[in-house]
Amino acid sequence: MSAPDGSPVGAERSIGQLFASATTEMSALVHDEIALAKAQLKQDVKRGATSGGAFSLAGAVLVFSLPMLNFALAYGIRTWSDWNLAVCFLLSFAANVLVAGGLALIGVVFAKKAKKGQGAQKVAASMKETAGVLQNAKPHPRQELPRDRAPEAIEAVARSTS
Repeated sequence: MSAPDGSPVGAERSIGQLFASATTEMSALVHDEIALAKAQLKQDVKRGATSGGAFSLAGAVLVFSLPMLNFALAYGIRTWSDWNLAVCFLLSFAANVLVAGGLALIGVVFAKKAKKGQGAQKVAASMKETAGVLQNAKPHPRQELPRDRAPEAIEAVARSTS
């Protein structure tokens, strides 16, 4: 078993090696947080695009279907019910408005989900918090261990970090 820098566990590492290891791990943490922010932003954009698509589809259905569907539906209602033709046209228009309203409702639901998704802001706040903690970190002075206890202490630290 070896440490992240390749040295065997239990071997004493210099402060430079420890600093290099901490720097590498911090860099990896920052890269991982950036990747997380990108993934969450991509998901929010996808939800927003779905919302925009649903709104566009609702508008297209309303605009393009009204003339054709109104005539077909109105004459169909007239054939089945023998009502006045004007009432039949109003009923066909109401049916088209209901379909467009349902599609608009789907668009609203997805727009709210996209607005609630604040993954990128959460990651940015986490990164700022991590940076703030690291700026205030100061080296902790360590007491010298007696020579007979040193291997046990190193082994305990090695077990706790692996």
